[in-house]
Amino acid sequence: MMKIQVLDSKDGLMKFRVEGIKNALASAFRRIMISEIPTMAVETVDFKKNDSALNDEVVANRLGFVPLVFPEKTYNIISECPTCKGKGCSNCQVKLTLKKKGPGMVLSGDLKSTDKDVKPVFDNIPIVELFGDQELQFEATAQLGTGREHVKWQGAVVGYKQEAEGSYVFNVESVSGLKVENVVLKATDVLEDKVKEFQKNLKKLK
Repeated sequence: MMKIQVLDSKDGLMKFRVEGIKNALASAFRRIMISEIPTMAVETVDFKKNDSALNDEVVANRLGFVPLVFPEKTYNIISECPTCKGKGCSNCQVKLTLKKKGPGMVLSGDLKSTDKDVKPVFDNIPIVELFGDQELQFEATAQLGTGREHVKWQGAVVGYKQEAEGSYVFNVESVSGLKVENVVLKATDVLEDKVKEFQKNLKKLK
């Protein structure tokens, strides 16, 4: 029987011990936390004006790596959205706008969201510096995705080591808008679903 013991949990970090599993399962659990937990990130950016020293592609890339807090039960993965059937709507996408003139640094906190519950985890992430009367104006679209699709949707940084008695100690750091405990809990749900699906397919072979 699998047994989990939390050793430490604070500031987006969690350390816990798992007993009763094999190395293959420990590895699968790690991969799920990294690449199969849906998180929200900027996917597209429509630039209205960009006088900065960085081109549109670089600014858009930086925006994509700004972690966003979001209400987990509100939004659907766009490809699974029953409302718009993958076309994009308020149930699967959020608009983030910015209009700023220099001089000064454009920060993540300058982004204005159409949903007050969707916002950057940190307000002080630098995006680009504007000099003189340079101006930056755009509308970005954020949506759910997983680290399997792109690293900007990675849920957490995860490492583990096997102890002498056969248990595994995991170190998990959230790098998304999800709380670290939610990353772990969601990973256990995904892992359980995978086991059930495997058992279902196995029965079909009998």
